[in-house]
Amino acid sequence: MLPKKSGLEVLQHIRANHSELLVLVLSAKRSVAEKVEGFKLGADDYLEKPFSFSELLMRVYALLRRSKNGNTTTLTHLNFQDLSLDLLSRKVSRQGQIIDLQTKEFNLLEYFMRNPERLLSKTMILENVYGYNFDTQTNVVDVLVCRLRNKIDKDFEAKLIHTIRGLGYVLRKDS
Repeated sequence: MLPKKSGLEVLQHIRANHSELLVLVLSAKRSVAEKVEGFKLGADDYLEKPFSFSELLMRVYALLRRSKNGNTTTLTHLNFQDLSLDLLSRKVSRQGQIIDLQTKEFNLLEYFMRNPERLLSKTMILENVYGYNFDTQTNVVDVLVCRLRNKIDKDFEAKLIHTIRGLGYVLRKDS
């Protein structure tokens, strides 16, 4: 019931171009046939309007737990490869070894782990870790990434934090 395309057409487009995306359909349509059609076209879950925010939140968390990209996300933990971050205790470990991080280092690692395999520019890091913009000609991001890399990668064979020269940084498995 969208203006120019139906939600099912949007879903087909998403599946044709972004098969890895998780899709939760929120719809006023309640019939079993409509739900089945949504699932056939690639919906990962389907929630009828009206819905409670808490149910929506739990369904989103369930989808994230089931994601197929090799990373796991729960309410309190982020994991990538052998790296683990506990959001409640603010503890980080790699291969079971505890890594002490300062607040900005922890925030940067959390941002990386919420965006694995994705190029993060200096501007994106400034906005998401520092919470504001300032001159991107400064080396504050480079220094922070260097400090984090020394703690996360230095003592381990597989490197996870990579520089993409002139563009930014990415958290990915060593290639």
